[in-house]
Amino acid sequence: MNSNALAAIPFQWILLGALLLVGLVFLILLFNFFTIFIRAWVSGAYVGLIELAALRLRGVPVGLVVDNYINARKSGLDVNVDQLNVHFLAGGDVQMVVRALIASQKAAIHLSFDRACAIDLATKGTGKTVLDAVKTSVNPKVIDCPNPATGKTTIDGVAKDGIVVKAKARVTVRTNLDRFVGGATEETIIARVGEGIVTTIGSSESYKIVLENPDRISKTVLDKALDSNTAFEILSIDIADVDVGENIGAKLQAEQAEANKLVAQAQAEVRRAMAVASEQEMMARTQEMRARVVEAEAQVPLAMAEAFRAGNLGIMDYLRMKNIQADTVMRDSIAGGGPSTAAGDKTKTTP
Repeated sequence: MNSNALAAIPFQWILLGALLLVGLVFLILLFNFFTIFIRAWVSGAYVGLIELAALRLRGVPVGLVVDNYINARKSGLDVNVDQLNVHFLAGGDVQMVVRALIASQKAAIHLSFDRACAIDLATKGTGKTVLDAVKTSVNPKVIDCPNPATGKTTIDGVAKDGIVVKAKARVTVRTNLDRFVGGATEETIIARVGEGIVTTIGSSESYKIVLENPDRISKTVLDKALDSNTAFEILSIDIADVDVGENIGAKLQAEQAEANKLVAQAQAEVRRAMAVASEQEMMARTQEMRARVVEAEAQVPLAMAEAFRAGNLGIMDYLRMKNIQADTVMRDSIAGGGPSTAAGDKTKTTP
């Protein structure tokens, strides 16, 4: 169609066509969003049809966003549809954020929409929600220390007198919404409280002091500001149970005494082995000396024979020596036999 043909069409027809097109678009929008539009309008949370269509084009569930927007406006929250839309596109839970904001408002707890969205995104995939954080801030929760899930039932500390003290604590905490994002979790609270209990028990002069004043542990631990940089605020630390364990000091002393005994036994064994070796050495030297004596005695007959040949020893000298030897043997036998046989020594005379 050329310009002359367009000029021939009356202006009224063009205007009518435009109105029909606009009306058709309006009818389509009204057909798709009529129920949601009316629900929001009568609830005092007006949302335009164009805005509803924009939500649909972005892939946002229109009914979910509008229903939560209605709840927010009915509760007096300063929230708009665009904020809910952005949070949903960021992967957040719009319904939980609105419910958390309503709960915090009813409890007179200041919680901004941005912080609620940040907490919701931070808790995503942890099994907890921003609504749980707000509920914990309103109704404090109790944490067992140590955590029974770890298999430990008590926190053990050793007093200065060597006695083990077993303690079990219950920590009452509430959520600190201002530090929830980036703050340490419950595990940090449990670890810090356990460390404080062990330190307090270890600084006690006697286990009796701990048993007499269990609240001394909680007071000392509370003074350490264990909830700093955590997502919680510690309200109280209560010692649920205190019990006495084994005497570590006596056990260590007994083990040390046993070790000292083993060392002494080893040293005694070394000295005994040295004595035995010395005894064996002396026995060997004695045998050596006896061998020398036997060797020397063996030289006597040879010397006597040489003396006979040289004329230095006569037969009478030899007989006198034999007589002395026999007399010596007799005296030795009488002395070995006892006093009754010792009367009257027999003396042989030389011829």
